[in-house]
Amino acid sequence: MRQQKILQCGCSLGKAMSALGSKWKPIIVMVINNRKLRFGEIAVRISVISRKVLTDQLKEMEMDGLLTRQEFKELPPRVEYQLTEKGLALLPILNLLEEWEAKYDLKESLEQA
Repeated sequence: MRQQKILQCGCSLGKAMSALGSKWKPIIVMVINNRKLRFGEIAVRISVISRKVLTDQLKEMEMDGLLTRQEFKELPPRVEYQLTEKGLALLPILNLLEEWEAKYDLKESLEQA
């Protein structure tokens, strides 16, 4: 419901944020980066996310065209995720956010609040 309201405003920033509207999607983008990763590798690198939430986020990101999912017909089954061109285009933006956080030390200001 909330995402629908953001999209209805017609604001391009709102549309962009709806694709990255969760706290996990930008982190997933940064973890996958320029490589192919299996589900388990992503789960280990983001150990605080539940497997269900990770699965849901990856499905949404695939639907939004941010990543591709390649399934291999092997035993045990293997699935790899890789960012698309659209997903890779987010990396410089997210790197700028990391630099901004480092400059203004948001962790310290959050702890004081």
